[in-house]
Amino acid sequence: MSQSFAELKRSSQSSLDTLLKETNKLTSNESRGKDERFWQPSVDASGNGYAVIRFLPAAKGEDIPWVRIFNHGFQGPGGWYIENSLTTLGKDDPVTKHNNMLWNRGDDAGKNEARKQKRRLLYISNIYVVSDPSNPENEGQVKLFRYGKKIFDKLNEAMNPQFEDEKPLNPFDFWEGANFKMKIRNLEGYRNYDKSEFEKPSKLSDDDSKVEQVWASQYSINEFIDPSNFKTYQELEAKLNKVLMTNTSNAPKAEDVELPPEPTPSVTPPKESVAAAPKEDDADMDMFKKMLND
Repeated sequence: MSQSFAELKRSSQSSLDTLLKETNKLTSNESRGKDERFWQPSVDASGNGYAVIRFLPAAKGEDIPWVRIFNHGFQGPGGWYIENSLTTLGKDDPVTKHNNMLWNRGDDAGKNEARKQKRRLLYISNIYVVSDPSNPENEGQVKLFRYGKKIFDKLNEAMNPQFEDEKPLNPFDFWEGANFKMKIRNLEGYRNYDKSEFEKPSKLSDDDSKVEQVWASQYSINEFIDPSNFKTYQELEAKLNKVLMTNTSNAPKAEDVELPPEPTPSVTPPKESVAAAPKEDDADMDMFKKMLND
C-alpha cells in the first residue's frame, strides 16, 4: 500500500533518524579502512623523506615491544589474496603448504609462482613522534608503527653491536634509549632506509611525569597476534582456492615438503629473547602496504 501524504508528514522525524543511521554506517565503513593509530613517514615527490621517532618499551601488561606478523599478498585468476598467515602463530597455513608443493615440483614455473606468493614480514611497535616536518600535528604523539626487516635490522644492530668498542643500546628504553633519525630515499621505485641511524643515547624527557604519560598512552600490540583475529585454516584454504581457481586441499602436507632454508639473523633484546626472523625485502613490505592502501 502506498504511503499517504499525512503518513509521510507524521514520519518525517523517524525518516531523518533512519537516514542518519544509514549515513553513520557509510561513514563508519569509510573510516574503517584507515587505522588512525598508525603513523607512516611521508615522502616528497622524488620519494625522499625525513622524520625522527622514538621506539617505546613494551606497553603496560606486555613483555615485548614489538610483534612480528607474516602476510600474503598476491593476485590470482580469481582475484586478490591479502591475508595474515597462520605461520605467525606457529601453525600450518594453506599458502605455505601450496607453495611447498609448487617448489618441490622442481620446475622453474612452480618455483617462480611460489616466490610470487611468498609470505611478507612486518613488525608493529609503539613509537613517540619527535619530529615529522611533513605532518607536524603528529609531533608529541604516541603512534603505532608498521615496519619491515630493514628497520628491524637497525634495531637489532643497536642491541647487538658488531664491534667490541660499541656499547649495546636498548632503543626501546625511556631513559637510556635514543631517537631514531629516519632517512628515506627512493631507490628503483622502493623506499630505502640504509641512511637511517640512531642519535646518541638520551632521555625521552627529564620530566618523569611526562614519561609516565607517554607510557600510559601506548597501545596494546598483542591484539595483532591474537588468534581470534586470524581466519581459520579452512577459511583461508577456501579463499586460496577461489583466488587460484583450483583445489589446493589435495596438495602434500606442509611437513612433507620444504622450501630452501632462508638465512635468519639472531635477535636478542635486553632481558628478553625472540625467534629469529626470516629474510624478507623491504621492497616486498612496500608493495604489500601499497596493496593494502589501494
